[in-house]
Amino acid sequence: MGSRVYLARLAALPVFDPNGDRVGRVRDAVLRLRTTNRPPQVVGLVAEMALRRRIFLPIGRVTSMDAEAVVLGTGMLNLRRFEKRPNELLVLEEVLDRRVTVEPEDLQGPGQPGHVVDLGMELNRNNEWLITRVAVRQHTGRLARRGHTYQVDYNRVRGLVGPTDTQGTSNLVALLEQMRPADMANALQDLADARRNEVAAALSDRTLADVLEELPEHDQVEILIQLDRERAADVLERMDPDDAADLLAELPKAEQAVLLDLMEPEEAAPVRQLMSYTPGTAGSVMTSEPVILTPDTTVAEALARIREPELSPVVAAQVFVARAPSATPSGKYLGMVHFQRLLREPPSSILGGLIETDIDPLQPETNLTEITRRMATYDMVAMPVVDSAYRLVGAVTVDDVLDHSLPRDWRDRDAQDDQEEAHAIQRQARADDNEAGT
Repeated sequence: MGSRVYLARLAALPVFDPNGDRVGRVRDAVLRLRTTNRPPQVVGLVAEMALRRRIFLPIGRVTSMDAEAVVLGTGMLNLRRFEKRPNELLVLEEVLDRRVTVEPEDLQGPGQPGHVVDLGMELNRNNEWLITRVAVRQHTGRLARRGHTYQVDYNRVRGLVGPTDTQGTSNLVALLEQMRPADMANALQDLADARRNEVAAALSDRTLADVLEELPEHDQVEILIQLDRERAADVLERMDPDDAADLLAELPKAEQAVLLDLMEPEEAAPVRQLMSYTPGTAGSVMTSEPVILTPDTTVAEALARIREPELSPVVAAQVFVARAPSATPSGKYLGMVHFQRLLREPPSSILGGLIETDIDPLQPETNLTEITRRMATYDMVAMPVVDSAYRLVGAVTVDDVLDHSLPRDWRDRDAQDDQEEAHAIQRQARADDNEAGT
């Protein structure tokens, strides 16, 4: 390991055991506060494992840290969920972006205000990792100008630890935006409520929309109601219509009406339509924006369309063919073409000659059990939904089915931990019974 390691740079790095097997990803570092003015000690890292479970990795178990990965010296891990102790701080959650004062080198005169960008730790002769350097961005007081970033010794920085109400968001947001939306949502769940709402509000509308779609419903509502209504409407416009409809359904009727009225009419229309269907039916869970093309579209044009980066993989897996218009509700629905078929056909072929018509589309009132049965029977990742006039009004995708088949709190990590703890108690009880029986 190098003589100095910067902690913010470890965020999201993969963690491997001695055999090269991946354990998880770094999500934070843990500082232990010490007496007097001695620098904080870095006692470990917080790693996120499968199923979004966070565990503590003692720093003594780490054999190497570089720009590519963190490697452990043992495969034996304590899988208990990480819980911070009273004398500890989390670097990314609680220290990054703090407003601090940097004293002059001669300790004479006023200090220079700034915000924490990173912390550097070094290994001392007692094999302790201590914070020795602080990267600070100068505070200019000007909205249009960012101050330069510089490094100073830890003992020149005031306000780095202890209570604070002057913690910004820019550097934490920059780290979060390097993650997938699901991982960002998971990171937000670990923040205190006030801090979570503050960081969420600092995200762009597009990013916040993606993150809200991955959060438990109670967190979605809490974040949305903290935004001013104009901003909330802007974020709802950037969510998938089905996700926006689900979120709005959690709000009081009066608030639903206000936000829908603030949305652009063309963005609000599909959301209103989805909210009109009976819960638990194809109409209520479908996406109203599948890929819809006309029968005279060529294979080359269809492939170009499904390559668009804003399309999720499950939506891009197949195209639906209908008469014009190509927005829902479309003209008469004709059939669908899976992307694998597109890859096997000449680019100049037209979709009208390739469509599959042997699978009956869903009706808006089809219930979730029937949808699941039919998708499993035909190995489908998406199925069309048509109205009484045989116009395409949307498509139910496999992720729509999963979202509405799992328990309502499946995204809530606290609920997952409660379930895991209950299972562990049951396993221990069975083990005790077996031992008593012998």
